Amino acid sequence: MKLESRYAHHPDDVKGYDTETLRRHFLVERVFAGGELKLVYSHVDRVVFGGAVPTSQSLVLEGGKEFGTPNFLDRRELGVINLGAAGRVLVDGETHALSNGDGLYVGMGAKAVSLESEDPARPAKLYLMSCPAHATHPTTHITRASAKSQKLGAAETCNVRTIHQYVHPAVCKSCQLVMGVTVLDPGSVWNTYPPHTHERRMEVYLYFGMSEATRIFHFHGQPAQTRHIVMANEQAVISPSWSIHSGVGSGPYSFIWGMAGEKPDLRRHGRPWPR
Repeated sequence: MKLESRYAHHPDDVKGYDTETLRRHFLVERVFAGGELKLVYSHVDRVVFGGAVPTSQSLVLEGGKEFGTPNFLDRRELGVINLGAAGRVLVDGETHALSNGDGLYVGMGAKAVSLESEDPARPAKLYLMSCPAHATHPTTHITRASAKSQKLGAAETCNVRTIHQYVHPAVCKSCQLVMGVTVLDPGSVWNTYPPHTHERRMEVYLYFGMSEATRIFHFHGQPAQTRHIVMANEQAVISPSWSIHSGVGSGPYSFIWGMAGEKPDLRRHGRPWPR
């Protein structure tokens, strides 16, 4: 298991970042690598996120000094969404099979968590996000069909999209973790409108389903101090609670969104982007 740390930043400091500095602190350029479990520990709400691509061997979530606990989930909860071929997550000896598009919530207290592919030649591509937890909730398998889905947006504003809520109060219990997948309709390019902030929740976006030539302009920063981060397929970006989170693409794309912090029902947002 490879773990990288990213530290928190004050918005007044970020105003002075050039493009290279902004990308270094907030963009994760390579999330998935064959045969590896790559994770990022963000000190924004202490979330951990990253990718696992199991091949010939199982990949194991480990605790240790980085977390101050013997096991990874002693004080954490976990969400997993599979973007690859068939895989499985073993939780304390129980196997949870994940087809493409399936998700899994794993509650605090699980001791042994390992990740595998059904066929090493056609590996699973498992995206993970974890955050601190205060209670134990049941491990729950979530298919695309069992996720809560809703259609939003309009063709006039180029943002017709379907939001599939996986780890969400409407689907399964969690402490503070919320995760889902947004799929844009053909011809739509904006992933949310109007852009906004979640004053008490951070967010991580993983963009996927893009061609080699497609790029995302992910908008970042306080509503009156926005910057952009240009992103390619299967890259992730950290959005602190003070930052807007919105993007526009040059071609078709989807994204996984994951959040941690207060207000898991998400019924109210913070300040919108000025229009």
